[in-house]
Formats: sequence, structure tokens, C-alpha cells
Amino acid sequence: MIEKIIFLKNVEIISFYGVKDVNLKTIRNLFPRVKIIAKGEEIKIKGEKNEIENFKKIFFLFIKHLNLYNSIKPSDIESIFFNKEKNIDFEYSDNKNILLFGKNGKTIKARTLNQNLMVKNSSKNDMLFAVGVAGTGKTYMAIALAVKALKNKEIKKIVLSRPAVETGEQLGFLPGDLKEKLDPYLQPLYDALREMIPAKKLNEYFNDGIIQIAPLAFMRGRTLSNSFVILDEAQNSTLNQMKMFLTRMGENSKFIITGDITQIDLRKK
Repeated sequence: MIEKIIFLKNVEIISFYGVKDVNLKTIRNLFPRVKIIAKGEEIKIKGEKNEIENFKKIFFLFIKHLNLYNSIKPSDIESIFFNKEKNIDFEYSDNKNILLFGKNGKTIKARTLNQNLMVKNSSKNDMLFAVGVAGTGKTYMAIALAVKALKNKEIKKIVLSRPAVETGEQLGFLPGDLKEKLDPYLQPLYDALREMIPAKKLNEYFNDGIIQIAPLAFMRGRTLSNSFVILDEAQNSTLNQMKMFLTRMGENSKFIITGDITQIDLRKK
């Protein structure tokens, strides 16, 4: 008999174990010859060598399912277990229009003609301007495309920017650090991110700099490489700010600029 420890790194523990550990109980029932001791992010397994190797192989399919769909249920666990010989590839084969799966397995996809055009043109171009009135989903789709690129490891970080026109971008008078100063202006972006990324993982992304907040006025001198950059509410940027922003693009980066020309809040001089 041997003993192994599996660490659940970058995994939403509550989602994986399930309510009242229902998923964990299902896994234990499927592997009666393996003793499973779960404690937080650490899972200790004991059993014969061949049983342990088989468990690890299938266990990581459970993790892969959760990371892809942001949800896993006892029925999913059983389906993976009983179809393990079919070489599950976890592709969106049932619906090619799906961009990704949000919290609790919510499907996120383009739902209108213009949203589909946005997805199509984003795949063909490094820079995309999405102009439309409020409620057309341009910001939401931009975030979805960025999260998808991050999940697929096409880029290394997401950079979010937005003009803070109400304060003339004099953010020093607001309390808190840079992120806290900008939070009121970036709530629509945060709302979209929270729908697509589990809370724990989202906090890790912010703490590790994988998702960054960059005030438009403070981007001068930066070169953004291997990044997916979103400038929201771009109609409130000045001509000089827009020129400065567009020249920040580095290698292997995508820029999406969203705006609504009917809602310009810049003060007229």
C-alpha cells in the first residue's frame, strides 16, 4: 500500500467538493479501494499502486472539467468515470458559439449579430473598436474574449483601463490605493469578471498581477506585451490620450476599445 498527496492548486475548493461534500462522497463511492482524506487544498490518498495511478488519472479529468466549465456535479463525475476509456477531449463540440463557461457552468456566447461580428473580427485583428449604445454588450463581450484568451494561455495578463473623467483623473484625492481609487469607474468590468471567474481565482489573478488595473492617464511609457487590453468608455478619452493608448501595444497583444459616442462626458472647453 502506498500513499500520495494531491494539492488542489488554482481550484475553487467549494465548487469541487460540492455542497455538503456531495462531489467528494461521489468520488469515494466510485473508488471504494482507495482511502481518500480531504482537508482544504490537500487530498491524501492511500491504496495499492495500480489503484492510486488509476485514481490520479481520472481525478485530474474531474479537475479539468471544473476548470473548463466552472462547475461540476455528481452526475458529471459519474459520466467522466464511466466514459474514461473514450478519451474525453472537453471541447465545446455541442455548441461552437460558446466562448467559455462562467460561474456555475453558465454558457457565455455571442447572442446578437454585432456580438458575433465582434468575436469574428477579434480573432482576425489585433486591435478592435466596438462602438455602440448602452446595453449592446460590447464591454461584456470584450471581457469574455479576454478571459477566454487567458484560459487558453494565448496571453499572460489582462489589462483594464477606463477614463476617470468625473475627477479629471486627479485620483490622488480619493482614499485607498490605485485599485481602490479606480474601483467606482470599473464596476461594469468587475461585474463581468465575477460572472466568468470564480471569486477565489479572481482575487488570485488580481494579487498576482495577471489581471491589472491601469488608469488611462498613467499608461504613458508602458509597452503592453502578451496582454489582452481593454479600454472601456473610450469616448471620454481625449485625442492625446487615445494616441498615447494606441501606441502602448507590444508583441502578441490584443486591444479592444469600446465606447458610446452618444454618452460623451468630457467637459467642453
